[in-house]
Amino acid sequence: MGEIQNCLLPDELLYHVEFNVWLKDNGDGTLHVGMTDIAQSMAGAMLHCRAKKVGKTIKAGRSLATVESGKWVGPVKSPLTCEIMAVNEAVATDATVLNKSPYKQGWIVQIKPEAGIEEAGLVQGEEAVEGFKAYMAEHEVEECIHCEGFEG
Repeated sequence: MGEIQNCLLPDELLYHVEFNVWLKDNGDGTLHVGMTDIAQSMAGAMLHCRAKKVGKTIKAGRSLATVESGKWVGPVKSPLTCEIMAVNEAVATDATVLNKSPYKQGWIVQIKPEAGIEEAGLVQGEEAVEGFKAYMAEHEVEECIHCEGFEG
């Protein structure tokens, strides 16, 4: 597991550094997508998460969901053109799951990419750690803040 200034980056996940999202290959042609530990720390305590509807096609770079915290409202962008296959109702009901469990229970949507993922600018392992080090320096993120009950 990669770690930068108390921010966790599980090795098995793929990351899009600019959009600050992770993707998990489910082995069936679908991917779970969520916000990184870094993103949830920057946003603070989450208030709402509203994902796009199942069946909706999302172009790469467009919003899969809108999240709102006490200090930020913004999109969760997709690194891939995809169709939304499922929405995590646990996150829709209680957005603090994004803070408590960004990588396990805190997935936001399940997607099916329109094409391969090779061209999406995704990174993993040491490449992800280096990319997020630069991202955190640019955005002046000193360290990740974990909510009580945090699960990676």
